[in-house]
This record gives sequence, structure tokens and C-alpha cells, in this order.
Amino acid sequence: MTIQKAIEHFKNHQRTSLKKRTQEGYKKLLERFQGEFNDREIESIKAEELCRFPEAFTEGLAKATRRLRYAQLRALFNFVIDTFEMNIKNPCCVPQLFKSFKNIQQRPRKILDKETVDEIIFNSKNIRDRLILELQARCGLRIGEVLHLKVSDVSHRKLMLQEPKSGREVEVAFMPEHIANRLADYIATKNLSPDDKVFGICYTTARNLVTTLGQKLNVKISPHDLRRHSATYASRNGVPLEIISKVILRHQDLKTTQVYLGKVSDSEAIRWMDVLHGK
Repeated sequence: MTIQKAIEHFKNHQRTSLKKRTQEGYKKLLERFQGEFNDREIESIKAEELCRFPEAFTEGLAKATRRLRYAQLRALFNFVIDTFEMNIKNPCCVPQLFKSFKNIQQRPRKILDKETVDEIIFNSKNIRDRLILELQARCGLRIGEVLHLKVSDVSHRKLMLQEPKSGREVEVAFMPEHIANRLADYIATKNLSPDDKVFGICYTTARNLVTTLGQKLNVKISPHDLRRHSATYASRNGVPLEIISKVILRHQDLKTTQVYLGKVSDSEAIRWMDVLHGK
């Protein structure tokens, strides 16, 4: 199979399984790679060639972008090898490339405790701000999902999330009854129509809202920290990992959910052993 054919199959796969913006993210890499190796058989591509290609293609780019391009190239080969059951090793998986494009180990983020999150929410100035914070901290929504909500997406205890990050057409998020009632009252008070956005503010305004409230408590916080808190709080209260992953965070892979959860301290581990089996 030639590189041209391989990329055609890969693009067809992307159209059925990835969001448009994710497909766009692959566009430059695939065009450049096809331009250089178009008629070559995929089995003929050597690791040495792939060591030179990403280095030249990503020269001058940020480290995160370089790692992304390498991951995309590796994904292309993985897809073709797995789909067509080719008896070859992915030429991207060589020590030299791993070393050049390895991920930098990030320090784990501090998980916010419930008292801090509650105080941040209660310090919000108005019902709009409080709802934005609660939909993230209590319901696990991403800030982008909150800001894109339209009135027509609200159905009592359920929120219909259009064009979610997963690539599905729609996802469903759930709310506690008191938040659902508060949201319904807010929509009625504002006299919003079905096509209106519920909150009508931009990401920068929402981010400034969260960071400013955090600064009042000497806490460095971003909107995504509230979503992360929703997962850890649920986990600490015994909610099964499957529910946290599939219902609260709506992840496709449990491994992704586990990244969100804070590390368990020795005292926390002992407390749970006592809860499960007694002292």
C-alpha cells in the first residue's frame, strides 16, 4: 500500500470518528507527509527517514506542537498497520524519536477541597456567575460546554451538549435538582428564547471570573480545576469510577478519567480501609 492510499483510508476513518477541528489539526502533517512520500510503499518507509522528517517539519515550533505532530504521525501508522493487519513495526516507535519528542513530566495539580470550592461559589456576585461555577464544579462540565449552552439544550435535569469534544453529535450531562431549578428560574427571569445562549459571555470573561474569585482566597485556579474537582469529590464519596468517567466527565477511556483524580494520601487510604472493613 502506498502512502497516498494509506492517507486516503486514514482521512475516511477520521471523517466518521473525529470532530472537524481535530481533522483540521492533522491537515498540515498529512499534506507534508504525502508530498514527501506519496508513491512510496508504506513497508518501505524506514525509521531513519522518519527521524529526519518530523525534525525538519517541526523545526522552530513550540515543544508541545512538535510532540503533537509526532503523535499524529505515529497515529497514522498505527491505524494503517492495525486496520490492514500489516506485519510490520510502526517505524515511529524507535528510541531516537521517543527521546526527541518525549513528553515533559508535569507536576500534578493540586486538587481543590470542597470547602474552598464552596466558598468560591458562595462568593460569586450574581446568579449567572454562581450557575457557571456550579455547572463545572457540581456537574463536571467543561467551560466551553457551559458557554455554548442554549436554552433549547436545557431539559429539566438534563443538558444536551451539542458537538462535544468526543466527536459525537450530542452528549447528555445531568444536574442535581436544586441546580436545575435555579437554572430554570434564571432562564425565566431573563426571558430568554430557545435559541439564546444561556449565559452570553466569552471565555476570557468566564476565566477572569474564576481566577478573581480564587485570588480572594489566595488560591490559583482555572475553570478546568472546577471540573477536575467534580471528579475527585465524587471519587472521595465512593462514586464508582465508571459513573465518574461516563456520566460526570463523559470520557471515552477510564485512563483519561484517572488522570483527573488526585493522589490518595496515606491517611485517606487508611480512612477508606476503615470504612470498608472496620477498625
